[in-house]
Amino acid sequence: MAGIGSTISAANTAAEAATTGLIPAALDEVSAALASLFSAHGQAYQGYQALSAQAAHFHDQFVQALNAGANLYASAEAANASPMQAALNLLSAPGQALTASSPGSPTQQPRRHN
Repeated sequence: MAGIGSTISAANTAAEAATTGLIPAALDEVSAALASLFSAHGQAYQGYQALSAQAAHFHDQFVQALNAGANLYASAEAANASPMQAALNLLSAPGQALTASSPGSPTQQPRRHN
């Protein structure tokens, strides 16, 4: 998510320079009118830049909130896993004790009869 914000910011910066500082290509009326049109577009683009800056700020806050939520989720999972494992060990201990002491269990060596 953070990469999306930086990509949009870089594109906005590149576009701003290309649209706000145009000079007429020639000294005729058509070139002057086109340069004026593009300059007006560049001025409107500055309004977009202000809105884009607000959106970028919102995006940064959103990414921070997502990261904070992910960290809280991971902490909660870790905190809940430890007591659950202890309870599982407590409940499975009798069964493990029975299977560990039975003949032929993998934890015991088979007895040799001479």
